[in-house]
Amino acid sequence: MNRDDSDAGSAWDGARVRARVAAMAQEDPEHQRFGSSHHGYRLRPPLAEETIRSFEQRHGVKLPDSYRSFLKDVADGGAGPAYGLLGLTEEVDGEEALHDLREESRRTDFLATPFPHTRAWSGPGRNGNASYSVKGSLVIGECGCGTFSRLVITGRNVGHVWFDDPGWGGLTPGPDFRDWYSAWLAAA
Repeated sequence: MNRDDSDAGSAWDGARVRARVAAMAQEDPEHQRFGSSHHGYRLRPPLAEETIRSFEQRHGVKLPDSYRSFLKDVADGGAGPAYGLLGLTEEVDGEEALHDLREESRRTDFLATPFPHTRAWSGPGRNGNASYSVKGSLVIGECGCGTFSRLVITGRNVGHVWFDDPGWGGLTPGPDFRDWYSAWLAAA
C-alpha cells in the first residue's frame, strides 16, 4: 500500500485536467452527478510555490508530491470527488461540520504527528468505536452525511486518501491521491 510518491510521475498536466473537468461539465449541464451542484465543475486557481512552502513550514511537513503538484499545476481545490476538493487554505463556513475538522488540522503539530493507522479502523456501526486518532491527515473533501476524505500527510501511508466515517464505519484506507482524483476524472 505504500507507494513512493516522489517519482517523476507525480507532476500533473494542469491543462489536461482542466480540459477533462470542462468536458465533464458539458456532459452534465444539469449537475446530476453527485456533488456537482456543490462544486459546479469549477476549479480554483493554482497556488504559488511560495504559498505551498509557507503552509509546509507553518505545519512542519512536506506535502505529498502528487498533491503538492496538483495544488501548484492544476488547482487549489474545487471540482473533485463527492462535494469537491477543498483548497489547501480554504476557509470553511463556521456552521458546517467541516469547519471544526479544518480548524483541528491547523493546531500545532497536528499534521506533523505521524498518521497512526496502517489498516482499517472499525467505527461504531461495525462493532468498533469513533475514538481514533486522525493526526497526520488533512481533510480534503466532504462526502456527505458526516463522512470525509482525508489525505495522509505524515506516517507510513503518506499520500493516500482515507475515507473517514466517525459516526458509523470508521476509517477505511484508500488509494494514493493521484489514483483517487484520476478515478473521479475517468468516471462517466
